[in-house]
Amino acid sequence: MTTKANATDDSFHVFDTTLRDGAQREGINLTVADKLTIARHLDTFGVGYIEGGWPGANPRDTEFFARAQQEITFENAQLVAFGATRRAGGSAAEDPQVKALLNSGAPVITLVAKSHDRHVELALRTTLDENLEMVRDTVSHLREQGRRVFVDCEHFFDGYRANPAYAKAVVRTAYEAGAEVVILCDTNGGMLPAQVQAVVSTVIADTGARLGIHAQDDTGCAVANTLAAVDAGATHVQCTANGYGERVGNANLFPVVAALELKYGMKVLPEGALAEMTRISHAIAEVVNLTPSTHQPYVGVSAFAHKAGLHASAIKVDPDLYQHIDPELVGNTMRMLVSDMAGRASIELKGKELGIDLGDDRALVGRVVERVKERELQGYTYEAADASFELLLRGEVEGRARRYFRTESWRAIVEDRPDGTHANEATVKLWAKGERIVATAEGNGPVNALDRALRVALERIYPQLAKLELVDYKVRILEGRTGTESTTRVLITTGDGDADWATVGVAENVIAASWQALEDAYTYGLLRAGVEPTE
Repeated sequence: MTTKANATDDSFHVFDTTLRDGAQREGINLTVADKLTIARHLDTFGVGYIEGGWPGANPRDTEFFARAQQEITFENAQLVAFGATRRAGGSAAEDPQVKALLNSGAPVITLVAKSHDRHVELALRTTLDENLEMVRDTVSHLREQGRRVFVDCEHFFDGYRANPAYAKAVVRTAYEAGAEVVILCDTNGGMLPAQVQAVVSTVIADTGARLGIHAQDDTGCAVANTLAAVDAGATHVQCTANGYGERVGNANLFPVVAALELKYGMKVLPEGALAEMTRISHAIAEVVNLTPSTHQPYVGVSAFAHKAGLHASAIKVDPDLYQHIDPELVGNTMRMLVSDMAGRASIELKGKELGIDLGDDRALVGRVVERVKERELQGYTYEAADASFELLLRGEVEGRARRYFRTESWRAIVEDRPDGTHANEATVKLWAKGERIVATAEGNGPVNALDRALRVALERIYPQLAKLELVDYKVRILEGRTGTESTTRVLITTGDGDADWATVGVAENVIAASWQALEDAYTYGLLRAGVEPTE
């Protein structure tokens, strides 16, 4: 485990704790391989410190540090081991947990220390003086062993409210013993920005210590609290990728770093790393097996998506009029959403985004606007189905719908068997390249059976379809009449290994709506493959 270089100098720390604190989020269960992969992503992004876990506390974290020494050469980050101060009444040199921290091989160690007097007396069951000695002894011992030491003051803000003198005594003791940074932790996540700024300012003035901030997001203010601490003089921020963490999460690494770089003008990442932010965010989401938040600041797919016609008109003149930054700075892109709120500018910008030249044909653009509004009134949604919109737009531009096959009929049968099982079978009859084709297939549901039957019918003529895979399927019952008589909208996401696209169908029953979406999905897949239409 080596580090070639630090991303920045030591004047400001970006410290990531996804592998420890972030892993405490409900629904996340990381393997050692997962942790190694995330560590590589974070190092590529350029954070200065990666907290890998608590060696000695569980076998997984112990194995992670052992493997990291053999398998990772860090380009930007230093690996950090997390642990606690020694036990009351003992010595740091003989404490097994402190030895495990040293054995991890991590060049930096973060110690968690109690800074709330009631926690010292009730949780540690020791005296306030002994707690200070535990901090002093552990920090001093680790420094003597050649390790850099950071100290997390757990429950600091609550402790400061209850007993400010003692909370500051813990900070002073840690700093004087050799801790490079003392981190004030809003462990319960109950603070607000103005409160954080006031406390951090006071503690810096009263102790002279270098301070950091660790904010939980229970009030929805973790990012704001982190930046408020920076405003007050903190030079070390602890965050997690995508805000993962216990309860509602931690300060989100990506908006914190983006704010520091783009709003504060601070250089906290290597050159060019900020443009990788969206990719890194989504890559880590894939590893932890959580769907990326579409509305996450900076990196969400909706972060720079525009729907209102008024916005589109302004963006056509100057994108900066409705965007706080250029999305390319963080590796994201501007998107135009087409809906019944769309005006001419929305359609023109969306056409440009899709590479379709609409020229100055105002009549054409007007027809598309009216068509979209008419279809959305029926229940279609094009902001969630770009592929279906592109087919609609190309049909208007080219004067006819793009077709690779023509449907004669289809049917889907669900058979309820005496043993309680069900059989699903579909038959499609269609024409392609002048040939009439009849195909039947079974599936694990009527829509799956239709999808398979359509694939059986077309793959011989269009082998490009072999790559297609149905990725996602959503059904929504729209307003109208009640129950089974309501209009149904189906959204289907299809992929070819390189990209995914969404198509939409609307009908009075779910199977018919699904067929529409499937037709569009296959048509768009052939369009992407560069196949010329034949029908």
